[in-house]
Amino acid sequence: MFKNMNYTIRMKIAIGYLLIICCLGITIAVVSERINTLHNEMEQIITRDLEIQNFITNIRYNVVSMETSQRGYLLTGRQAYLLPYQEGKSQWEANHNSLAALLDNNASALKELEAIKLTIQNWINTTGEPTIAMRANNDTEGIQTFYRNDPGKADIDKLRTQLEDMRLSHIDDTKSYILQLESRNRVVTLSLYILLFAVVIVSLLIVSFVSSSIVKTIRQVSSTIAGISVAKGDLSKRIHVKTNDEIKELAEATNALLVSLEAQSWITTRVAEIATMTQGLNNLEELGRSFLSRVAPMVGAPYGVFYIRGAKGSEPRMNKLAAYAESGDAEARASFRFGEGLIGQCAMDKRTYLLSAPDDYKAGIQSGTTELHPRNLLIVPIEYEGKVVAVVEFASLEPFTAQHLKLLESIEDYFGVTIDNVTGRMEVERLLSESQALTEELQTQTEELQAQSEELQMQQEEMRMTTEHLEEQNLFAAQKTRELEHAKSELEAYAEKLKQSAQYKSNFLANMSHELRTPLNSILILSQMLYENENKLLTEEEEGYARVIHSSGNDLLSLINDILDLSKIEAGKIALVMDDVNVTEIPEMMRMLFDPVADKKGITFRIELQHDIPSVVRTDGQRLQQILKNLLSNAFKFTESGTVTLKLHQADPAVVADKMPGSAPEELLAFSVVDTGIGIPRDKQDLIFGAFQQLDGNTNRVYGGTGLGLSICNELANLLGGCIVVESELHKGSSFTLYLPATHCAAIELEQASMQASASYSAPGRPFADVNVGDNATAADSPPISQSEPVKNAPAAASSGKDVSEETALFLGKRVLLVEDDERNIFAIDKALKNKGLEVVVARNGRECLDIVASDSDFDLVLMDIMMPIMDGFETTRALRADEAMHDKPIIALTAKAMKSDQESCLQAGASDYISKPIHMEQLFSLMRVWLTKQVGH
Repeated sequence: MFKNMNYTIRMKIAIGYLLIICCLGITIAVVSERINTLHNEMEQIITRDLEIQNFITNIRYNVVSMETSQRGYLLTGRQAYLLPYQEGKSQWEANHNSLAALLDNNASALKELEAIKLTIQNWINTTGEPTIAMRANNDTEGIQTFYRNDPGKADIDKLRTQLEDMRLSHIDDTKSYILQLESRNRVVTLSLYILLFAVVIVSLLIVSFVSSSIVKTIRQVSSTIAGISVAKGDLSKRIHVKTNDEIKELAEATNALLVSLEAQSWITTRVAEIATMTQGLNNLEELGRSFLSRVAPMVGAPYGVFYIRGAKGSEPRMNKLAAYAESGDAEARASFRFGEGLIGQCAMDKRTYLLSAPDDYKAGIQSGTTELHPRNLLIVPIEYEGKVVAVVEFASLEPFTAQHLKLLESIEDYFGVTIDNVTGRMEVERLLSESQALTEELQTQTEELQAQSEELQMQQEEMRMTTEHLEEQNLFAAQKTRELEHAKSELEAYAEKLKQSAQYKSNFLANMSHELRTPLNSILILSQMLYENENKLLTEEEEGYARVIHSSGNDLLSLINDILDLSKIEAGKIALVMDDVNVTEIPEMMRMLFDPVADKKGITFRIELQHDIPSVVRTDGQRLQQILKNLLSNAFKFTESGTVTLKLHQADPAVVADKMPGSAPEELLAFSVVDTGIGIPRDKQDLIFGAFQQLDGNTNRVYGGTGLGLSICNELANLLGGCIVVESELHKGSSFTLYLPATHCAAIELEQASMQASASYSAPGRPFADVNVGDNATAADSPPISQSEPVKNAPAAASSGKDVSEETALFLGKRVLLVEDDERNIFAIDKALKNKGLEVVVARNGRECLDIVASDSDFDLVLMDIMMPIMDGFETTRALRADEAMHDKPIIALTAKAMKSDQESCLQAGASDYISKPIHMEQLFSLMRVWLTKQVGH
């Protein structure tokens, strides 16, 4: 009969549990009785022990209360103090009787308790009552006599000892009884272990039986799962189990897992559909509309808006790109700032918002017959490389499910990349359309040219028909025209290359001038301060070192000027200032410059002036002096002994006919520099006029120099309408003759204008400044010549004739604001100014300058560097002039960039004056005296 019954797993497990529970019940029944017995005995012990301890404590408390109350009454005589005494007297006997009842089976304890009773009664009879009676009768003397012996103290001490002995004796009895209980408890525990072991054996047998019946059903489930696997992932299949047991629950859980996987498969399929939909789209609006039209139905949203990231100025915004089912009356807002509204906040926080729509939500879903209002909102950000590029809002009548949220989460992981790709394709298309427009424009121009060419050919054809005898000439002319057009195109291409080259060269040299002059400025200022040694802190030898540093700095400045001059000449950007030049003054100027050099080297310096030469010539006096200084410097450099002669004479007709054909000798003036130096080999006489070419250009050369001087002189001579002719013999000397027109002619003006026009065409942009460069004397014993350009309004003699005390009085205590970004220049100029008694405040850029002036504008003068980071000198100067406190203060501009337009730009920006780097401090002090004097006058 039992074999034919259909036992479920639950029933089998229940039968097993029932058997186990029966075994446990028998065990518990056996052990429970014994445990209850032990528990009751333990409770009796604990309760009896606590009661005994409480009664002992109460008796002690009653006695102490009586003693304390008795003493308080004796001291004060107040009846209120006797209340605890009366209460203790009445309560101690009750507590004693209760304690005796608990100890009725303990004779020794009753004996001790009886002794305690006698001691308390003795204290009451001999001490308590008599002393209270004495105090009641105001028998103070009797009380004092009583307490001289104080018999009650012995009773109280004896009582404390008796009570403590009784308490300890009771504790010992309790411990002994507890040990007996523990021994009996161990026996019960051992019995429990034996019963539990028997129960475990029975349980194992039951488990073995039940597990064998469960495995069969599990195999049925596993076979069904294997069938799903064989069906190539058909997630629509489900597991069916007929038994109504736990295996059925497992099947249901597996079916729930299949439902989850099927939902995930749905998400993956929809993501793939959206990815396929976005392929080939090249327009963001189309992408937004396609996205909304595809995704909105997927998430059950009948309304949606797509916002794309944009900007208004430097402020990022989210601008509406597309909408889904939007009506005109409830049109979505066109733009949000970051942090504005839920759209802006979503873009800023980069997180999804899921909200219930309020009752007054404006967006409505229009249909042909009615209008519905959404009840749920979902706002999702779309990111690309950590930046929110779009925000999508959906509105639905029904709540959005977790599956919808997972779908959007999967989409936003890649859709940001799609948006970036479409944006890139749109940019490419825009550039392509622009390129096509340019191509069409070029094609139109080409067609116009072709039409013009055809018209020209028709005209040529008509001319050939009317003038057949000129046909060959016309053909020849056409051939020449094509050749000229080809040559023209080549020249234009070459001119474009020259234009770019000149532009690169201009920018490089202008920036290089600034970078070289800035550190050179501090070298020259500090070295000058050192060799002047105003504080007498340096030795003569150290002063010599400083002079060598200063001289080397001047040589480096001369080299910079030479390179700039040569580059400006090659680029056609050097401007000539044509004026009448007194020829008779030139010898005296050269003598003042080179007599010290001649005396130092022991060379005779002669100047010969022919009497019939014109006294005035029209030329650029500065460039003429530059050429003569360079030629004389070279002559002294390469002459160790003998003479150096400067001759001013009429031009040699033979040389003029050879070197300057077409010029009349009487219209030319010759300047010859003749020396008895080392001479130049004939095969190298043409080489020396090349840039960076030197006679002894090897590494062991004797004479220094850069090889630029003669090249610059030759180019300047050509610009002035003349030339330089060299005659030399090795080891005997050389003669360099400069031929210049005695009068200014239109040809030179035309050539100069043509060169400037060509330069403006070939190299537009920032021209080189026409700075007042020094001569090319690079030898150590060349005369010192000022390297800085002239400063407007500066006196000719910086401080000659000035009283030092007057200068000190003028500078002392004056406040100067130095605006300079180069630490080396700050150090040098700051030291030089402070040595003159000036108070210096430093600002390292224009912004810092304005901050200083905003808090303190009490400055007498401002030194303003032009090229600075953050805010340059031009902008800073204009800002200072806009400040009422600084409107009339002198501002002297400092610059290291050798640009001709710098001076005009500085003055236009509001500078009072201008000085170029490297700065000569005496020149700067002279300029400061002028403006500080004007400031004092005002």
